[in-house]
Amino acid sequence: MTRTGGCRCGAIRYTLSAEPIATRLCWCRDCQYWALGNAAVNIMVPRAAVAVGGTPRRWESTADSGNRMARAFCPDCGTQLFSESSGNPLNMVIRVGTLDDATGIAPTAVIWTDSAPGWARIDPALQAFPRQPG
Repeated sequence: MTRTGGCRCGAIRYTLSAEPIATRLCWCRDCQYWALGNAAVNIMVPRAAVAVGGTPRRWESTADSGNRMARAFCPDCGTQLFSESSGNPLNMVIRVGTLDDATGIAPTAVIWTDSAPGWARIDPALQAFPRQPG
């Protein structure tokens, strides 16, 4: 199944030619910044299955996992789009909110629960990991 998505203003568009490998809620501190205080809802997909149109801006940092992270966003509207980790170069993360149609996408796990704020409600039906799963 092919999926499409992009930023809010339309300057960045992408096409996925593979289904997600994983769909997770992430409570790491970085994702809390990107999700404005909440968990980020992300899909992991093979990097080779993503075609991007437009030129996202990138920002790099070191995550709590110790991996170098490159995060991509629209330079015009600021929409957070992608993340890529030095620890997993064959895959990338896409923010679910940027998909044109997220039908059939539902989280199966929640990660970095140790970083979640006290008010966060972790769904007991989801597999939970205190940090980055191995």
